[in-house]
Amino acid sequence: MNDTIEGGGDRRNFLKCMAWAGTAMVWTVAGGVPRSRLIGSAEAATSGFNFVQISDSHLGFNKPANPDVTATLQEALKDVAALPGSPAFMIHTGDITHLSKPAQFDTARQCLSEVKLTTYTVPGEHDILEEDGKSYLNHFGKGSQGDGWYSFDAGGVHFIAMVNVVNLKGNGLGDFGHEQLEWLERDVKGLSASTPIVVFAHVPLWIAYQPWGWGTQDGAQALSYLKRFGSVTILNGHIHQVLQKVEGHVAFHTARATAFPQPAPGSAPSPGPMTVPAGELRHYLGVAQISLVSTRAPLAIVDTPLAG
Repeated sequence: MNDTIEGGGDRRNFLKCMAWAGTAMVWTVAGGVPRSRLIGSAEAATSGFNFVQISDSHLGFNKPANPDVTATLQEALKDVAALPGSPAFMIHTGDITHLSKPAQFDTARQCLSEVKLTTYTVPGEHDILEEDGKSYLNHFGKGSQGDGWYSFDAGGVHFIAMVNVVNLKGNGLGDFGHEQLEWLERDVKGLSASTPIVVFAHVPLWIAYQPWGWGTQDGAQALSYLKRFGSVTILNGHIHQVLQKVEGHVAFHTARATAFPQPAPGSAPSPGPMTVPAGELRHYLGVAQISLVSTRAPLAIVDTPLAG
């Protein structure tokens, strides 16, 4: 696929298909149990306490994999705005921009503001490329600590925003660092073990695929501070596809990007933007329904391709 798509109709069809890549996830918490649905699915959550997750907008990217990432972000946000009722807030799990340019952050702020929801963010590695690594903090980090970490409570759930992209390790593995881990330990110390916990960061906390740096080197230490809690949900982006893992009471979930897909772990020489024919994109994307049926049971996962 070329950067310039011949024919207005073809371009419209391309963006229509790409919009599936940008479909956001709605998370509903009922009785302390998080459940997720892809917006647009027949069972999308529309009642109770719910919030929205989007990820990896990469504003400023302009390559064949998606020559108009702003359009696909806007499509995703239109879906969010059209939800019946009103989500409590929205979470963006990083790589808001592609090159950390001020204009890209400005575009992001304008797009996100149109949804009229409070948006909680964490940086991706693409968000800290300028201003001595402070690009993200200077645009979205107000009120946060350190490199951008913070926590808040909503709907009976304790939310923890963490940053694992500032000091990447071998092969690009994420890293929290000693200072942030000490903060996490203090942050959860006074909470009841029955408090549902949701952690969100950019790079997956578990080692999804080490050769590509898809994991966090000190993620296990972070999780050790959460082992006494009955319900822990970890939300990430970075790998531009849905992967789930359950370890006891901890459920890990990575989100699709609004920008472009990436290859499955180990299926290509390296990670990166994956170009697929617009008409076949639905074969690469799917609807994932994830339910945590109790605080002591694993997620029940049904993953259905959009075309299949």
